[in-house]
Amino acid sequence: MITSALSGCGGDDGDSGSGGGDGKLVLGFSQVGAESGWRTANTKSIQESAASAGVELKFSDAQGKQENQIKAIRNFITQRVDVIAFSPVVESGWDTVLKEAKDANIPVILTDRAVDSQDTSLYKTFIGSDFVLEGKKAGEWLVKDYTGKTDPVNIVELQGTPGAAPANDRKAGFADVIKADPKFKVVASQTGQFTRTDGKQVMETFLKAQPKIDVLYAHNDDMGLGAIEAIEAAGKKPGTDIKIITVDAVKDGMTALSEGKINYIVECSPLLGPQLMDLAKKVKAGETVPQRVLTEETTFTPEQAKAVLAERKY
Repeated sequence: MITSALSGCGGDDGDSGSGGGDGKLVLGFSQVGAESGWRTANTKSIQESAASAGVELKFSDAQGKQENQIKAIRNFITQRVDVIAFSPVVESGWDTVLKEAKDANIPVILTDRAVDSQDTSLYKTFIGSDFVLEGKKAGEWLVKDYTGKTDPVNIVELQGTPGAAPANDRKAGFADVIKADPKFKVVASQTGQFTRTDGKQVMETFLKAQPKIDVLYAHNDDMGLGAIEAIEAAGKKPGTDIKIITVDAVKDGMTALSEGKINYIVECSPLLGPQLMDLAKKVKAGETVPQRVLTEETTFTPEQAKAVLAERKY
């Protein structure tokens, strides 16, 4: 699906000037990649929302590499798109290319992930989740679940892509909540790159290296699902022998939650497309928009997952 969308980001400058030549708003969007079910749903939301909003979308897949994303943004600047939006692979290293967009008078919208630039004038707004809050929600469920118990709780953590905002913030939020109680101890923490394959491989390593694992905290569903495969292969029961907390609430994760293989999921909605199109039109028109737009999200237990699973869109 994503590959077919790449044609919109080629070097065909002739018909891609501001306004698209037919009055349409032209939006250049650089996506992180297709590393998870969440990301695929996010891409679909943006593509479908652009079509229904009458926005000409020029789409680029960075395949998880910052250099590809910077190249795509420069290509959008050359093509004189109306608005640039992107979900940054990592937090750092964007100032130069963002200044180039600003100098070209092309407004930039950050989606899903933030940048650590000190100059907030380099982008108009950031739409996405509060990743620190997501980590805190995961930690709060764990603390509540072990209320009244005094035995040590050994936790392993599957982190997201190193340097990425969700990985940094979900780790920080979780750690901030559990640090108040010394019984909670993160005995191993390693990146699983937000992918199911790496989640499985790293969990296999954890299981061999750690004599006792009580809880797995995975920064997304896909890594958690990979870990479930490793846990089952080791003859253990996910959700019972090892409690599992994940973030995202994609359909595969929610299915595992409804089956009791995951104990708790903190939602991170990928359906940002409609809000992004609305913001793009507003910044193009010169309207003032909030610098931070939060997405509305919730949390799910197994019982809650069963109740909503049939109607999940992703």
